[in-house]
Amino acid sequence: MKSFKTRLGNIIFEHDTAAAKLFDVVLLWAIVLSVVLVMLESVASFRLRYGGPLRGLEWLFTALFTLEYLLRLYTAYNRAKYIRSFYGVVDLLAILPSYLSLFLTGTQYFIVIRSLRLLRVFRVLKLVQFVGEASILTRALRASRAKIIVFLVTVVTLVIIIGSLMFLIEGPANGFHNIPVSVYWAIVTLTTVGYGDIAPKTPLGQFFSALVMILGYAIIAVPTGIVSVELSRAEKAAERTCTHCDNSHHDSDALYCKRCGKAL
Repeated sequence: MKSFKTRLGNIIFEHDTAAAKLFDVVLLWAIVLSVVLVMLESVASFRLRYGGPLRGLEWLFTALFTLEYLLRLYTAYNRAKYIRSFYGVVDLLAILPSYLSLFLTGTQYFIVIRSLRLLRVFRVLKLVQFVGEASILTRALRASRAKIIVFLVTVVTLVIIIGSLMFLIEGPANGFHNIPVSVYWAIVTLTTVGYGDIAPKTPLGQFFSALVMILGYAIIAVPTGIVSVELSRAEKAAERTCTHCDNSHHDSDALYCKRCGKAL
């Protein structure tokens, strides 16, 4: 039994053998198909014609994913660690919506959470190196968070002022019924989205609106520049990180790691 459990665990959690790769590929296709079924069920015409078969297939996939989750619990080397891990939480959330739909109508559409399980494709296709690139982006965003927070506070203050001014200029007669509605218009205009559901009618309001739109293009460039600078710094830091001991404190002209002596 122990040997069987070990072999089964290698198939489920590893990806170096042919059986493990086949398991991962079948799992990924099952995830894709189950998400597509949920999307089709949300379309009224499909639901009216094929509601029964769609629900049946949905429960079939739920049963398969439930069995897979139980097998992962059974074969996990550290069960508690797997349950608390990112994939463990996602695996559980992937099956809960179906069971909750028995008590709460509509919760079955949360099955689209299963699409997060497609992140395993990085492991299956051996694209783990892209995870390192994602970590560089994460470090850049973390390093620039203070500047971004200041920028967002400035933008929030700006849209409140712009919205209040537009409320005074246009007023309720032209669709700007109150300051919150005017602030909504300011956000839409400053971000250059421009839904067009509210628009100034007076010449002064239109002139002021044009200035806000021009200002919006200038503001968009600010966070882009902040993140770009931090991203460049993070990439340079990653280039000087030792692949053996992960030490990143090196001089710019260093050829060897100061901690373990390996070549950089």
